[in-house]
Amino acid sequence: GLPLGYIARKLKKSKDMEVFFDLHFVIQKEGSTLDNFYTKKGIRHADAYVVHAYKTAGELKQLFPKKPFEVLERGQKFTGKGIKVLKLYHPVYDMFQPDPAFDVKKAKKEMGLKKHVFLFFGFIRKYKGLHNVIEAFARLAGERDDVSLLIVGESFWNTLDNSKLSTRIKNATFGMAKKIFLRKQDDERNYQPLSLIDKLGLKDKTYVVNDFVPNEMVHKYFQVSDDIMLFYLTATPSGIESIAYNFRMPMLATRVGHFTETVKDGYNGYLAEPDNIESMTAVMRKAIEHPISRENVAETSKDMSWTNYAVEILR
Repeated sequence: GLPLGYIARKLKKSKDMEVFFDLHFVIQKEGSTLDNFYTKKGIRHADAYVVHAYKTAGELKQLFPKKPFEVLERGQKFTGKGIKVLKLYHPVYDMFQPDPAFDVKKAKKEMGLKKHVFLFFGFIRKYKGLHNVIEAFARLAGERDDVSLLIVGESFWNTLDNSKLSTRIKNATFGMAKKIFLRKQDDERNYQPLSLIDKLGLKDKTYVVNDFVPNEMVHKYFQVSDDIMLFYLTATPSGIESIAYNFRMPMLATRVGHFTETVKDGYNGYLAEPDNIESMTAVMRKAIEHPISRENVAETSKDMSWTNYAVEILR
């Protein structure tokens, strides 16, 4: 926080320069008072801010309660009555695209996937709620035999070799930082959602890639799937959501964070109640019985380009 604040303060002294902070979140998911203090020091010297959700704009106001802010959506005119806060949707990652030559049927057969495939993709962290995804899927799989759950992503602690000195240093550093900055956070070394697969008897109904996935392989998992699973416990703008837009994939998300802004229930996805397995199962069932039009998903994301994003900041 302090080095960033120092740099911003120096840059702001130039008459020909505006300082923008692009904020994916302001208050950490596992934040502490000290963490918020340094965040405040780091981002206070700004002419304007960019946020991707009203929730983040609210966090900014919470961090600086005495500062006036003017929150603007794309195309709205700035009146100058407060510090400019541009609320812009997270641009779509155009590096990930469907491969028109990809044989979906062959790939599904090789992975043993059934007719309806639900995809959990990305780094496995507790706040992403994979444990809820698996439990909700287990209930659905108990009702029908034409569904599969595809889980693709690496677990943070599994990427570390505990025999290495560098890993021991990382563990010690993380433990110290956790005590100082992340007092509210569970130790994710104990988070093992994949163990639920055997416990719930889902081994023949799931396909797991618990490893790093190179960019050129990403399309494979999205193209064999029908819906992206976003049953998060808390949510800031999601990179996984942005990738899914490229594949016109309907979103199944919880009513948390910015998902209530981007996922229009019944149009480009379905929303479930957080920490409610029955609601999540119902949403998955609905996605099969009343599938979302992929054209609706494409319509939602048509203006989410990096060009539009840059133009809005510079205008």
